[in-house]
Amino acid sequence: MDGDRSGTFWPFWNLMLKLKEQGRAPTMVVLENVCGALTSHDGQDFISICDAMYEGGYRFGAVVVDAAVFLPQSRPRLFVIGVRRQAQVPGMLAGAGQRSIFHTGSLVKAFRRLPENLRQEWIWRKLPVPPLRSTQLADLIEESPTSVCWHHPDETAKLLNLMNERHRAKVKEMQRLERRGVGTVYRRTRTDSNGAKALRAEVRFDGVAGCLRTPTGGSSRQLVLEVEGERTRSRLVSSRETARLMGLPDSYVLPDNYNEAYHLTGDGVAVPVVRFLAKEILEPVLALNQSG
Repeated sequence: MDGDRSGTFWPFWNLMLKLKEQGRAPTMVVLENVCGALTSHDGQDFISICDAMYEGGYRFGAVVVDAAVFLPQSRPRLFVIGVRRQAQVPGMLAGAGQRSIFHTGSLVKAFRRLPENLRQEWIWRKLPVPPLRSTQLADLIEESPTSVCWHHPDETAKLLNLMNERHRAKVKEMQRLERRGVGTVYRRTRTDSNGAKALRAEVRFDGVAGCLRTPTGGSSRQLVLEVEGERTRSRLVSSRETARLMGLPDSYVLPDNYNEAYHLTGDGVAVPVVRFLAKEILEPVLALNQSG
């Protein structure tokens, strides 16, 4: 937890400890991180988070929720949820066991790596399975975006040339269907069979966008690839599209600067995921303890 992003945990947790000293500790604390936090430093980072919650007077548990359950964006995230040890927890939320779509294999393995005293404080959350998502990526694509422009055909050709045979085949298959298809592309550095590193373009046409990331360079920004018969064109995903992929309404005011807007959305937590966790976990616990 010494990185630029994960390293923010300890300053935050020190604030929680100060609130505890003042008798103002929150009933619940929710931490969000990438799923790599479960295995970073051989799992020691996750153990440290759980131990900090234990020492701070919280029982805790975790779930992994992918925004793709609610939105056409692949965005699995880890949520560690702590509840004050003195607080009551509704029976409907506890005792779920390890079998759940929100309890991934990596989460269960991380739990099993915890020392016995921390496993005793763990609460497996019982969450309902949300209804199937009906929205596809194409539903969120702007017809006439103002924050980006379609690439010159030469630039699109260069992008296609960065694809390996498997990804070129995806484009050809979409062309063969002779109907409009919308996918997303990321440029990634891959190691080939000879051990040499090369920039590759990877496309998906499964109705789901790749995970939005904070823009640190050209390859970190996601592209839209539209295929309709022989016509294939590309552009950056627009500012408004990034907001839609995070569940923000079109009334949400975004920064005028493209990178600032992308950074805002790419660094956020998907709105429907927060709403789901609030409705199914946070609000029932808080309501029970306020009424008590």
